[in-house]
Amino acid sequence: MKMSRLVAFSSSLLLGAALALTGAGVANADSSAAAVDYVALGDSYSSGVGAGSYDGSSCKRSSRAYPALWAAANSPSSFDFAACSGARTADVTGGQLGKLNASTDLVSISIGGNDAGFADVMTTCVLQSEATCLNRIATARAYVDSTLPGRLDSVYTAIRSKAPSAQVVVLGYPRFYQLGGSCIAGLSERERSAINGASDHLNTATAKRAADHGFTFGDVRTTFTGHEICSGSAWLHSVNWLNIGESYHPTAAGQSGGYLPVFKSAL
Repeated sequence: MKMSRLVAFSSSLLLGAALALTGAGVANADSSAAAVDYVALGDSYSSGVGAGSYDGSSCKRSSRAYPALWAAANSPSSFDFAACSGARTADVTGGQLGKLNASTDLVSISIGGNDAGFADVMTTCVLQSEATCLNRIATARAYVDSTLPGRLDSVYTAIRSKAPSAQVVVLGYPRFYQLGGSCIAGLSERERSAINGASDHLNTATAKRAADHGFTFGDVRTTFTGHEICSGSAWLHSVNWLNIGESYHPTAAGQSGGYLPVFKSAL
C-alpha cells in the first residue's frame, strides 16, 4: 500500500508539470504529497547547521534545512526530523531509527563525514602546517576505503529493515573550495585541492554503498558549483571564529539552493 502511495506521489508531480500552464493538477500534487510519511535522518548537513533558525535542541535542527523546507512545501501526512549535528553512523543506528516503520514512505539521510573525521581534518588544516594537513587528509581517505563502507552498510541495512517500502535518498557533500578563486589568505591551493579531492572520494564511496542497497544518491556538487568558498558567492561558511560550529557548513542559501533541488530531483 505504501509503495503505491509513493508511486502516486511521483506520478502526480509529473502530471502537475504537464498541466502547469493551465493551472490544473495542483490539488492532485498536494493530496498525494500529504499521503507521504517522511523521516529525515543524518548529520549536521541534514539538520541544517549553518542555516540558522534552530529548534533549540543540541541537534541544531533548522527550519531552513532541506528536510524542513520540503515538508513545509508539501505537507506530508507525517514528518519526523531526527537528523542531528555531529551524528556518526553509530548515532543513526543507535538513536535515530525509532520513527521508521512499515508505514514510512520516504527517508533522507546524509552521513559518513563525521566518521571520516571531517571536523578534525578541517581543524588540522586550519591550525597546522600544509604537510600535516595533507597527512590528515590521507588518513581520512584511508578510513573511507577501509572502514566506512561497512559502517554505511550497517546504517542502510537497518533503514531497509525498519522501513521496507520506503524510498531512501542519500545526500552527499559539496566540494568546499573553488580553486583559483577569490581567497587571498588561509589555506594553500594545494590544501584546498586535497580537501576537495577527499570530498569527492567520500561521495564516491557513499554513492556506491547507496546504490548497492537500492537507494538513490543525491549529488550536490553540481548545485554548489560556483557557490563554494572562494567563489565570491559562497553557500558554505568558511571558518567562523565567532561560531565555530557553523564553519564549513551550508548557509540557508546552500540548503535551499544546493540541497533542496537535489532532494526534490531524486523524488
